[in-house]
Amino acid sequence: MKHFRRQDFYFELPEALIAQHPAPERTASRLLVLGQAGVEDRRFSDIVDYLRPGDLLVFNDTRVMPARLYGRKASGGKVEMLIERVLDARQALAHVRANRAPKPGTQLLIEGEVPVEVVGRREDLFVLALEVEDDWSAVMRRYGHIPLPPYIERADSAFDAERYQTVYARKEGAVAAPTAGLHFDAPLLQRLQAQGIEQGFVTLHVGAGTFKPVQVEDIRQHRMHSEWIEVSPTLVAQVAATRARGGRVVAVGTTAVRCLESASRDGQLQPMQGETDIFISPGYRFEQVDLLITNFHLPESTLIMLVAAFAGYERTMAAYRHAVAQGYRFFSYGDAMLVYPQEESGEV
Repeated sequence: MKHFRRQDFYFELPEALIAQHPAPERTASRLLVLGQAGVEDRRFSDIVDYLRPGDLLVFNDTRVMPARLYGRKASGGKVEMLIERVLDARQALAHVRANRAPKPGTQLLIEGEVPVEVVGRREDLFVLALEVEDDWSAVMRRYGHIPLPPYIERADSAFDAERYQTVYARKEGAVAAPTAGLHFDAPLLQRLQAQGIEQGFVTLHVGAGTFKPVQVEDIRQHRMHSEWIEVSPTLVAQVAATRARGGRVVAVGTTAVRCLESASRDGQLQPMQGETDIFISPGYRFEQVDLLITNFHLPESTLIMLVAAFAGYERTMAAYRHAVAQGYRFFSYGDAMLVYPQEESGEV
């Protein structure tokens, strides 16, 4: 049976299971293993039991920008800006929330100090231009807030500036963390490396559109927002070497999956730098990913659709029902899954 309706991916989620804070320690989260024989309930630190020497973990090394800024219009009305993408030192694309959408030529003041002009629109986004010598990176460092997801119902804190980043984050440009990676700390990475499990990196700068709900009834009509990715020649060589030695490519997060699959041409991984709007849903045939580590995702989201494409629809929805029944914590600061592909389970 094919599953192309948005409501096929709905599940009941008690609000109490939406994690508002992370686990005390990164590796202290729970881990649901969705394997060939069903589900297992483990701790995230047990991930070492499921990986083998010769495997390759592929991480997304993007870094979350302090992209949420507050200010006012020159007329006095409050404004909230979320920088989606820095275009150059002086211009950026942003979501702007105000009582009335600002028109081109409107001046905004960040924290009453930094003047910004609205110079145009690109679909739902505003083009903002700084009117001071500082660049956007400096302005965000000075005035910005970590843009916690909309389902975290609290203000960000200094704690989030460190905890809502992976320990290997290095290329700033995202407005949301690649959350599967939040469960790894430095000692765990060192332990995996000592066991012969290789580590490689791709980059996908996660946009705010990752939280945008699917609005069409037939998901085949959905169009993804575009995000910038990089798959380096080094990573391509690592994947080839992994295949040659019989190892597995383990994607840490759906963003790593989208990088690997976007850069695959006729079954061959190739270096890539640019935009991707790949939408992976049931029926998609994976070419580069053997195992997936991921968090629990929103009902009817493109991310649960990707997991269902990888693991099989029935297995995925059964695993989510089990997670709810067992009180797993959901979304960005929640628990994790290790997912084996549907081919190994017999489901097609």
